[in-house]
Amino acid sequence: MSEDITKPDPKPEIEDARIPVYIMGKRYDVPPSLTIMKAMEWAGYVLVRGVGCRGGFCGACATAYRLQGDPKLYFGLACQTVVEPGMYLAQIPFFPAQRASYRIEDLAPQAATLFSLYPEVLRCLGCGACTKACPQELDVRDYMAAAMRGDIAAVAQKSFDCIMCGMCAARCPAEEAQYNIGILARRLYGRYLAPRSEHLERRVDEIIEGIFNADIETLMAADEAELRRRYNARDIEK
Repeated sequence: MSEDITKPDPKPEIEDARIPVYIMGKRYDVPPSLTIMKAMEWAGYVLVRGVGCRGGFCGACATAYRLQGDPKLYFGLACQTVVEPGMYLAQIPFFPAQRASYRIEDLAPQAATLFSLYPEVLRCLGCGACTKACPQELDVRDYMAAAMRGDIAAVAQKSFDCIMCGMCAARCPAEEAQYNIGILARRLYGRYLAPRSEHLERRVDEIIEGIFNADIETLMAADEAELRRRYNARDIEK
C-alpha cells in the first residue's frame, strides 16, 4: 500500500503592515503601497463612477482628503496618490459647475465672448484657492487673470494641461468654473487664433483624395505579428 504523503504548505510570505484609512467615513486597513483607487478596490468598492484612464490624464478620479491631526484639505487624483496612514478621503466623481452651451462656429475670438458666456469670470478674487487645489499644479489663478484681461491666447496656453477634474471650481469662493472657461479659450484659440498648419492641411487633403486607402486596407488585413513587425520597423523621427 502506497503511503499518502501530504507536503506541508509553503511558508506564507510575511504580509506588509497595514495602515488605517477612512473611506467615506469607514475605517479600512490596507497595504501602504496602494494608490487611493487601488485601496478602495482592495477594500471591496466597485468603482462605477470616479474612475477613468487610471493613468492620471482624464481627471475622473478627483479626490479630496485630510490626514489625521492635520486640518489642511488636500487634493489629488485617486489613481496617482498613494495612501497614507490616517487618511480620510472622499471621491468627487463630478463637481456640479455651470457649463455654457454654444457652437464654436458661432463665436468670435474676443473678450466679450468669454464675458457673455461666463460672466462670473469677472468676479475672480485672485485668492489662489484654485491654484492650491489643482492636482496638475497649474497656476489657475494666473490663467484666470488672463481671462479677466480677455487674453484668449494666454488662457489657452496656460490652461493647456488642464484635465477637467473640477477641483478648482470646488474651492472657488467666487463660484467660477475655471476649467470650463479654460476649455472655451482653448477651443477659440484652436479654431481662430492658432497658426494654421500647412502640413496638416495637405495631409487631410491627401486622406480625402484616398491616397492612403490601399495602405489602410493592407493594415486592416494584417495579423498581429505583421503589425508588430511593421511597428518595430517604422521610421522614427529623431
